[in-house]
Amino acid sequence: MKTRTLGRTLTVSELALGCMTIGKSYSPEDRQNAITIIRTAYDLGINFFDTAELYAEGRNESLVGEALKPIRGHVKIATKCGVKFEAGHVSGRASGTMTMDSRPETIRSSLEGSLKRLGTDYVDLYYIHRVDPSRPIEEAAQTMKELQSEGKILHWGISEPSMQTLRNAHKVFPVTAIESEYNMMWREPETEIFPVLEELNIGLVPYRPLARGFLTDAQDAMFLHDAANTRFDGDNLKANMKLREYLYALAQAKNATPAQIALAWVMAQRQYIVPIPGTSNLLRMRENAGAANITFTAEELNTIREKLNAIPVHGERYDPDSDNGKSVRR
Repeated sequence: MKTRTLGRTLTVSELALGCMTIGKSYSPEDRQNAITIIRTAYDLGINFFDTAELYAEGRNESLVGEALKPIRGHVKIATKCGVKFEAGHVSGRASGTMTMDSRPETIRSSLEGSLKRLGTDYVDLYYIHRVDPSRPIEEAAQTMKELQSEGKILHWGISEPSMQTLRNAHKVFPVTAIESEYNMMWREPETEIFPVLEELNIGLVPYRPLARGFLTDAQDAMFLHDAANTRFDGDNLKANMKLREYLYALAQAKNATPAQIALAWVMAQRQYIVPIPGTSNLLRMRENAGAANITFTAEELNTIREKLNAIPVHGERYDPDSDNGKSVRR
């Protein structure tokens, strides 16, 4: 698999593995399955793995650390801090509250916990998971700068920042990459984010590059259970099936799967983009890795762009009143 460079010097495989959904119940069987997926991904050329202290209250980091221990020197690990989730129930449904905390002492404490769980003495890429509106981003940037000088992190990034926040942070300590949703359904980064990343030489690590499974051939994908995403509500979902149908036609024409086309399309947009699709299914992971073998001509990309521009997407990626909706682009 080819490599790409995020920021100035972080070289990683052109496709990464998002580990959030790996492990599921963290039973012995699920744990072993997750380790098999991670190590098989490495065998296929993937050397960039993404997790966070938030995922399963740190258990995901422990699992990723266990899987990567034999090959730690050959891989890049990204993890995140700055978000706590307090679970609860509203009207009988699972709910919860997100709290952002990017105080210097919290960042340091979180990193120590992550290092212990990951079984490593440094993190390749350390993100602020969501911007804390109560603290200046310059303070977090300075803390990250200090952590790099101490050898505990090599690079840092921010997930879902506003472009002004990104500029303010970058002045204090150069940002290597940001995370943002980006896929055929959500193309806002093309106008809002790409110009700034190119100006500042910052990489983009898109999460949800498959739109929670909508841009695949899965019949029971996660998007069907995503209550916070209005793109998948009744009438919106029905209208958005036009995009899925077009993707299926593209896949058939390229002798590939819809997921492979969707991932290859994301990678084809810019050389500084490294998507992080996640799955708990070994066969799906192998399928996703196959996207690295798909190429588009300039004419094909222009045709796809024109077609996507002509297919309106109905609904929002986050309910504006949800915690996620309020936490992005700060």
